[in-house]
Amino acid sequence: MAYIIIGLFVSFSVFSQNQKITDSLIQVLNNKGPLNDSTRFTVLKDIFLDHPDPRGRLQYAQEALLIAEKSNNSNWLYICNLNIGYAYRLQGDMEQALKFFFTSFQLANEEGNSQNQAISSSAIGDVYSIQSDHTNAINYYNRAISYFRDVDDSLKLASTILNLADEYFNVDKLDSALILFNESGIIYDHVGYKLGIAYNLGNIGLVYAKQGKHELAEENINKASLILSELGDRYPIAVYDTYMADIYQKRGDFDRALGYAKKSYAVAMELGLKEQIRDASLKLSELYQSVGDYQQAYTFQSKYIAYGDSINNEETIRKMADLRTEYEVSQKQAEVDLLETQKRIQQVIVFAMAVVLLLLATLAYTLYKNNRQKQATNLLLGEQKEEIETQKDQLEELNRTKDKFFSIISHDLRGPVNSFKAVAVLTKLCIEEKKLEELPEVYQHFDTSIDQLSALLDTLLDWAITQQGAISYQPGKVDLEEVVKELTDLFVNMANAKQIRLVSTIKPGLYLWVDLNSLKTILRNLVNNALKFTPEGGKITLSASAEEHNSIAKITVEDTGVGIPTEKLENIFKLSGHNRSWGTQGEKGLGLGLQLVHEFIQMNKGTVKIESQENTGTTVNLELPLYTTNHPADVQERSLSKS
Repeated sequence: MAYIIIGLFVSFSVFSQNQKITDSLIQVLNNKGPLNDSTRFTVLKDIFLDHPDPRGRLQYAQEALLIAEKSNNSNWLYICNLNIGYAYRLQGDMEQALKFFFTSFQLANEEGNSQNQAISSSAIGDVYSIQSDHTNAINYYNRAISYFRDVDDSLKLASTILNLADEYFNVDKLDSALILFNESGIIYDHVGYKLGIAYNLGNIGLVYAKQGKHELAEENINKASLILSELGDRYPIAVYDTYMADIYQKRGDFDRALGYAKKSYAVAMELGLKEQIRDASLKLSELYQSVGDYQQAYTFQSKYIAYGDSINNEETIRKMADLRTEYEVSQKQAEVDLLETQKRIQQVIVFAMAVVLLLLATLAYTLYKNNRQKQATNLLLGEQKEEIETQKDQLEELNRTKDKFFSIISHDLRGPVNSFKAVAVLTKLCIEEKKLEELPEVYQHFDTSIDQLSALLDTLLDWAITQQGAISYQPGKVDLEEVVKELTDLFVNMANAKQIRLVSTIKPGLYLWVDLNSLKTILRNLVNNALKFTPEGGKITLSASAEEHNSIAKITVEDTGVGIPTEKLENIFKLSGHNRSWGTQGEKGLGLGLQLVHEFIQMNKGTVKIESQENTGTTVNLELPLYTTNHPADVQERSLSKS
């Protein structure tokens, strides 16, 4: 029963604390007149994330899903499918819940979003846990923990560890469960998350209860209930009340046990939670039977069976089938007893008919069993084929990623190597013109270039280690002025060698929401290209501006170089032999740099446009997401685990 508690602390805590906000948002939705799709989706999302009733949550999430499908917005689709799954799960429809959770997991995989993959994996684990499929539950919880460790999400990591501990609790590995509960408890204490602390205490109490340590169990559960009462989170208290009833039942204090069980049942009925109604009904049936009130025991046993059926309780269905079989057998036996008084011939006929029926039943059962085995075999073969296809696709993707990454390394190293070449040219000029007094300054440039090349190699090596699976996209807050300063320091020697002015007008305080490594690659390639194709005495300017109302930063790299012919501009972002060109001093270009720029700009949800005029110069205009204090990417999904 503990699994019911553990997975609810995120969503139910939000529900109980945001009822007024939900009501006001519903009023906005109904009274503000027509809203555009983006605004309407945002309002609907805030409603179903905070709605305290799973039926209301399902209603508004389904309405939001229609907008997400119309807009084909993958993030919206993910959020809607996940929360529809949560709503079905709370209503006891596990088949529908699992369907929507798997859809959300597929969307997260397509986006390569580790955070969303973790949340969906945890939700799938919850359903398997409820269905007592502990092997699959442990598998998906471990997946979720792995994803959460990658994204460094302490709170959600703790909740999933808590769920995994619960699975060990369910299979009676109590020592392992306590170890994991203690690990999650340390995390909750560290972040000061009172609700998590409460659940951790409650579930440790459940372990002690199962070990027969009733005093420790009651102590921990009472501490948990006190915190939950302060937070207004009623559902888990109802579940703990069921366990308190169990504790007092074992002590023989049936009055207090009945009090706790009745409280649990009342809250479950009020919130419409079928699983808790089922469990509380079972406990009440047991207690009434213990005190001799068989009418009430029968009433709650019937409710237990009815609610168990509604959430596909296979064990209850099997027991009912056994009872039905026993009833039919007893009726048949009575008929046989009556027939014994009849004539011999009638006995022979009845016996013969029974034999025929038995043979037919045996034949039907054999055919049915063979058919089921055939279906199971076909299903297994299909799953194995699908797994092989998936592994093949993953291998091909890894090979493509490896090739692309080697191209990035070789291309990015060309810039620093050209800087060395520029230092070598300056050294030669000093020697030829016998300006030996300038050699110390040239040496200083040489030493600086070595440091810069070493730093670049370290960066590429670190990046290579993190890119074993794929070229990652990890957006964050990036100071553009710092990145550009580092870039100009890298290319200053190359610019000086060609007597090119490398100027940045970017002011401090301009922040982007992008992947740092890919942004550096974008700007490195653009400046490197500008240096190649700008003659001596030219100028390269980097500038930027922010459009707060559009949350967009505009970045410009402008040079006074040789320009790009019109026929090449049309295919400038395609890697082909036609894009090969040479700089003003014979530098070779393969066109790979601009292809990488185009791919990385798209990965960062931006745009790139190039304007050029031969013998005049080239301007590259970039648009990238601007970081704001309420950036949507900072908003973490509030529904996690078994909400």
